[in-house]
Amino acid sequence: MTDVLIVVAHPDDAEIAMGMRILNHAQRGDHVRVHCLSPGAADPEHAARRHAECLQAGALLGIAQYTFSRITDNAFTEQRVEINRELFRVFGERRPDLVYTHFPHDQHLDHQVTAHETTAVALREADNLSYFRSPYSNAFDPTDVFVGTPALLQAKTAALACFTSQHQLDMDTFTTLATVAYRQHVHHRVVERFPPGHNCAELFRTRRAITFAAPT
Repeated sequence: MTDVLIVVAHPDDAEIAMGMRILNHAQRGDHVRVHCLSPGAADPEHAARRHAECLQAGALLGIAQYTFSRITDNAFTEQRVEINRELFRVFGERRPDLVYTHFPHDQHLDHQVTAHETTAVALREADNLSYFRSPYSNAFDPTDVFVGTPALLQAKTAALACFTSQHQLDMDTFTTLATVAYRQHVHHRVVERFPPGHNCAELFRTRRAITFAAPT
């Protein structure tokens, strides 16, 4: 079993970027945690709704644990010390084998800070670190293409539908992105050899991967 930790800035970031891969990890028996640095809203009532949406989506994707910090949305640059402290606490609760987070080159400042602070902690506290592509990633060149199935994509779509407070989530757009994501990075001769039914993808960039030799 692999202990997987996904660190995101806001509710729904994980599901948008890697909902299919999250479910695949869970189906393989991995323990998946998502930690969201922001509660998603300033007022307690709206934050509680965002939390409930995350838990509902997490149940559909097999997320074992969904936790939150209270970093102020859109003010991450002023709270880097608190973010660093929070991340060491989260990593210390259950040391992960594999960490996913935002790509550092991102249009959203909260995503940038999350990526940089998570990287600083993960390179000390975890073996493996990978960045996912979000809709705001810049110049993202994947080294890891996760190719999913219609069933995984359907589950991801159902999870995103849980976020009813986020009216800007366009399911048709996310579905289209998933079905064309790999084509700009994988030669068509390779795509032709994909197993039947594998026709949607999520993109990642490996920051560090540690492989241990088998015992002799």
